[in-house]
Formats: sequence, C-alpha cells, structure tokens
Amino acid sequence: MNVGIYIYDQAEVLDFSGPFEVFSTASRICENDTPFNTFLVSETGQEVNARGEYRIIPAYSFQSSPHIDLLIIAGGVHSSEMKKKTVLQWIRKTSANATVVASVCTGVFLLAAAGVVTKHTVTTHWEDIGDLKAGYPNLNVRESKRWVADENIISSAGISAGIDMSLHLVSILYSKMLAEKTAVQMEYHWKTRSYV
Repeated sequence: MNVGIYIYDQAEVLDFSGPFEVFSTASRICENDTPFNTFLVSETGQEVNARGEYRIIPAYSFQSSPHIDLLIIAGGVHSSEMKKKTVLQWIRKTSANATVVASVCTGVFLLAAAGVVTKHTVTTHWEDIGDLKAGYPNLNVRESKRWVADENIISSAGISAGIDMSLHLVSILYSKMLAEKTAVQMEYHWKTRSYV
C-alpha cells in the first residue's frame, strides 16, 4: 500500500513525521512482508521549510508521485495552501482515487476546501475547532477526540494524535498485532480509543 503524506511550507513537523514513523516502522518490523511504502509529497518536489525552520526534501512532486492508496494531509499553517487551486485540485483528484484519506490537525481544512469532506464527521486540533465549525458549518465537527472515522475518511486532532490515528490505520489496514508491535518498537503509549 502506497502511503503518501502531503507536506508544504510551515507544515507541522510531527503531523507528517509521526505518521511517517508509524508506517515505515510497521513495514520494517513486519515479518515476511512490507505492507506500506511511505513517502512525502509536495507540490513541486523541492525543499519544504516546515515549522521551526525544519527543512526537508520530499520524495515526489504532484507530477512524479506514484498512485497513492492512503493519502495523509499534514496540518500546520495551512491558509496559503487553501488558496492554491493546483493544491486543492490535486487533493481532490488523489482523494477520489485513494482507498483511505486521512488528515492530521488542521489538514482537515485542506480536505474541506478541496470538497473532499462536505457533511462528514471530522475533528482537528482543539484550538481550531471553532474556526472549522464556522468555516464549514455542514461538517459534524467533534471535540475531545483523538481521531474520528467516517467511511473512508479519518481525521485526527493535533500533532501527536496523528500517531494514534496512524497506529489505528495500521490495525485496520493490516493487523492489530502489527500496530501493537509498532507502538512497542516506537516506545509509544498508543491511545487505542478515539476519545481523549
């Protein structure tokens, strides 16, 4: 399964690094199988300057990216991304062809702006709940949830909640045993239930 994580300037570091670690670790420790091929995607494929001046070079651009089975949209300072037609079109098209679409933190705003989530049940960082409700009143925005699943759309609260969501995805896309082993390998206390 190809796991493509969309990043951009001022993306929150753990929003993409946390899920990347989960899926890459799951594949590394999985015996006799490599269930996830995890990579970062940006609009141009050039260096991205994430939060805190964390610089990273994604593996692919929109044009060069292989098919994505699981699309993850990182959060961060997303307002500029919401104004880019190319970005929203790519998110819309990639989501339509993906098996599962996920967001971490404010990444859900990009899914909403792209029309991927319309009347779905979603969540985001506690600080952004009010803005999400005000900007997209048709969404069923849930508070105090680590993650929320609605059909093939799954959204998580802020930053570290993306790790819990990603472990949950490993459990449903491969096995609970692998998710548990991954959490142990990461020395991470997995919050297996979606509520805080």
